[in-house]
Amino acid sequence: MVDLTSLILPILVSAVIVFVASSLMHMVLPYHKGDFRAVPNADGVQGALRPFNIAPGDYMLPRPSSMADMKAPAFQEKLKKGPVMMMTVMPNGQGSIARQLAMWFVYLIVVSFFSAYIAGRALATGANYLQVFRFVGSTAFLSYSMALLQNSIWYRRNWGTTLKSVFDGLIYALLTAGTFGWLWPR
Repeated sequence: MVDLTSLILPILVSAVIVFVASSLMHMVLPYHKGDFRAVPNADGVQGALRPFNIAPGDYMLPRPSSMADMKAPAFQEKLKKGPVMMMTVMPNGQGSIARQLAMWFVYLIVVSFFSAYIAGRALATGANYLQVFRFVGSTAFLSYSMALLQNSIWYRRNWGTTLKSVFDGLIYALLTAGTFGWLWPR
């Protein structure tokens, strides 16, 4: 067993490495550019929605008020007419990306912390690189990737977009595992 305090360095270094890698992957590599399509007549749709002053949050349209309402003919008609959607409304204005980047970095630390916790309970000081890589990599991959699948299963998020994000999670997990293998206490 390895004390978590002796894993602070790999926790922080792996978070920094994944932060830099994720930034490069999203800014330099083109494979995420098509994740969101433009709405036809975007100006018209925005103009039509603007008077409703919809507060930031997650919404469903149409949204039944109860399980019984889902079976009601009026609700079924709304589903047939469409559009049927789930949407996230964000605050107006460009805003700063600093908050999201800070939250992302904290998330990376949390994933590395739990990866350290599991590996630290399973392995001893001086464990070989591949043992550390296996425990940390598996934990980090589960953290970064597997929960994304439910968005495509339940909320019909595009499978291509989800699988690209799962691939990103695999890269993040490999980088995290490599960092822990490199910096594991001897």
